[in-house]
Amino acid sequence: MLKHRGFPGRLPGTDFQFLIRRANKNGATKIIRRERYKDRAAADRRADAGFMAALWAQFGEETFERGNLDAGRLSWLIGREVVPATDPFDPCSYEALLRIDVKKAQASFPEVFEDPEAFAWDDDEEDDWE
Repeated sequence: MLKHRGFPGRLPGTDFQFLIRRANKNGATKIIRRERYKDRAAADRRADAGFMAALWAQFGEETFERGNLDAGRLSWLIGREVVPATDPFDPCSYEALLRIDVKKAQASFPEVFEDPEAFAWDDDEEDDWE
């Protein structure tokens, strides 16, 4: 499993996880498309925006490997802002390739692209479990 060095482990000041520590011995958790309803909590919407900001800062328009990105957090974006980069796509693989659909991401999370400094990550807050 590829570990994405420099990627934030969580949304600062919260328990919203962005990365997993180690591979699941039973295989990768399946990425499923989760429906985002309009009445979701503001904290959940902020976590989605923060995760998108981290993806954009780390990968931009490049294809990236799922690696140790959290399946639960990816599931909120998959099929919309984050799309499979290969066909067929294996949602249960740590090696699955993904990419950001920039137009959909800009429409869904304009704040990420209009004010990237709003999502500046604190470099001093390193996870010591790497």
